[in-house]
Amino acid sequence: MFNVLDEILVTEQQIRMRMHELGKEISEVYGDSEISVISIVNGAIIFTADLLRTITSPVRLDCIRVSSYGNSTTPETAPEVLGNIGLDIAGRHVLIVDDILDTGKTISQVVHVIDKQNPLSIRSCILLEKLRTRQVAYQADFVGFSIPNKFVVGYGLDFAGRYRNIPVIGVLKEELQSVAV
Repeated sequence: MFNVLDEILVTEQQIRMRMHELGKEISEVYGDSEISVISIVNGAIIFTADLLRTITSPVRLDCIRVSSYGNSTTPETAPEVLGNIGLDIAGRHVLIVDDILDTGKTISQVVHVIDKQNPLSIRSCILLEKLRTRQVAYQADFVGFSIPNKFVVGYGLDFAGRYRNIPVIGVLKEELQSVAV
């Protein structure tokens, strides 16, 4: 499984430790207030599942699907929100959970969609952020790890639907970064 990686950036142990730290940080901010967690799937599904188990505040969960990478290693297309959330979030605290903050276009688009529903607050929790790739100014409220500008897979992140089940976050070998048949 690890033979598709050039290097491992974040180990399983580092992920587990950071999930507990993030859960504590989020729980301290929200206290006993209920959080409507909106997970951007498919990439954030594993991260969201692990994160939710560490949050002690009451939580409601919904998912939203956004397409931006397709079968590419760069987010070349404008993000497209492919569905709506089912939760009523008017007057509620919303926490958007995503796998990676790269250009900032996806999270900005989701915040725009969520904001139209009049939530009490909107915050974001991002597993990974690349600092030097931002095209839209956006600062996440909670960040798991900052990583270099390399194409990563594992722990929910994929390339063309593959490699999500790798339990670490690693750099995909360059020869595998093309659309496979």
